Amino acid sequence: MWSALAAPLVGSDNRIGLVVFVRQTLAVAEAELRKLRHDPMELLSRAVQPALWLLIFGHVFTRIRDIPTGGLRYLDFLAPGILAQSVLFIAIFYGISVIWERDLGILHKVLVSPASRVALVLGKALSAGARGISQAALVYLLALLMGIDVRLSPAAVTGVAVFVVLGAAVFASLSLAVACLVKTRERFMGMGQVMTMPLFFASNAIYPVSLMPGWLKAIAVMNPLTYEVDALRGLMIQGGQSLYGLGTDLAVSLAILSVLVLLVARIYPRIVI
Repeated sequence: MWSALAAPLVGSDNRIGLVVFVRQTLAVAEAELRKLRHDPMELLSRAVQPALWLLIFGHVFTRIRDIPTGGLRYLDFLAPGILAQSVLFIAIFYGISVIWERDLGILHKVLVSPASRVALVLGKALSAGARGISQAALVYLLALLMGIDVRLSPAAVTGVAVFVVLGAAVFASLSLAVACLVKTRERFMGMGQVMTMPLFFASNAIYPVSLMPGWLKAIAVMNPLTYEVDALRGLMIQGGQSLYGLGTDLAVSLAILSVLVLLVARIYPRIVI
């Protein structure tokens, strides 16, 4: 499993260095994904939450006519937000796996591997995206059963997959940063609960930013979940629009991911101390 991590850098050739980095990142992601085979119920249990939000919350709030949804039915407006919420809730608690690895002694072995710290962090973050893809498949299925007008063209589905993986990587990286700082499972769970609700409600997941007071709009603009939902709404729903533009959504998400990965790569070894 770790054989791909052992390839050394050859000279100063940037292309070879990039290939090695990609191999290291994918090897870490593969190792993380193998854990799902031993706990497939994790994905099934995660299916309950988006189903409840769409079936109960969505049907109740679709009766409210005062929410400006840009000409969309409220259920159509809500579906991308619930997908983003599901990805957030999966990724934000991802860091607890690092604390488990430290307690079991696995993390020490990982840190002495030839893989760079950036590859370790990015590989773990990308593996969270696979869990996000499973949530996307579920939300698409629920949306079709509920008559939500989703786009099923290859380009739209591919775009949704890209933003789901990217969003999961962003919040998994944030989770890893918190895990490196708090270091105990109990404190981490508390911090995870503290982060999820503000990120969710200070975004455009269940209502448009235009309804927010000024101070909350300022927070929403700095919230990475806002840009993920904006992109998903423009790609996933027939008639949906990206208010900020897909290019802006992608650039902001990539910038936040880059900063978080570099930050976590710097503080990652501290979790073993």
